[in-house]
Amino acid sequence: MSATPAGSAGAGDGVYRTGYFETRLAADPNRAVVWRHICDYLRRWIPADSDVLELGAGWCDFANAVAARSVTAMDLDATVLKAAHAGVTAIVGDCTDLSRFGDGSFDCVLASNLLEHLERADAERLLHEARRVLRPGGRLLLIQPNFRLNPKEYFDDYTHVAIYTDRSLTDLLTSLGWHVEHTFARFLPLTMKSRGSRLSFLVPWYLRSPIKPLAGQMLVVASNPAR
Repeated sequence: MSATPAGSAGAGDGVYRTGYFETRLAADPNRAVVWRHICDYLRRWIPADSDVLELGAGWCDFANAVAARSVTAMDLDATVLKAAHAGVTAIVGDCTDLSRFGDGSFDCVLASNLLEHLERADAERLLHEARRVLRPGGRLLLIQPNFRLNPKEYFDDYTHVAIYTDRSLTDLLTSLGWHVEHTFARFLPLTMKSRGSRLSFLVPWYLRSPIKPLAGQMLVVASNPAR
């Protein structure tokens, strides 16, 4: 949701703000609770003294919940400006262009449900830029719909333009020079909208359980090798 899709308007023209955010990503306080549980799980890869960048931050559910030295939330849509809590730096911009950040600016980059919205060239540009802005040994965390697990509902989101599976995403990252540390093919349900988000108290159990009914999203953890 961060790079301008082909044929769409730019940031602030309403492509995602008045369309996508209303139909697919409406404000939901239960989702923030879910993300607090997810952040607790992800802490093993995000030390508390990390400088963190979230790409495609949307409502800033991750950025507002993660414990870190500094947090920057970036999205093409201006929703990020009103959603970011105090202490989170919110930026409206194209996540495939990170030129505003110097080399080695961050310890962790996270993108959740982002790459599937980008054409391949844009996705590769984002992944190259993420490596550049990460310090050596810094980590990239990708939470993505896994097409292999739920092909029938994958394109219910009308802005999905690319297909990824746990295998294809791992291979893509490796081909671009990343060191893939972990690939969890089954991580979360495809969506936590409506009724599912109200069961947020079950999320810690779900994340720990080896059995994951209705799983539709994967988690890939990759690191930036020393050059």
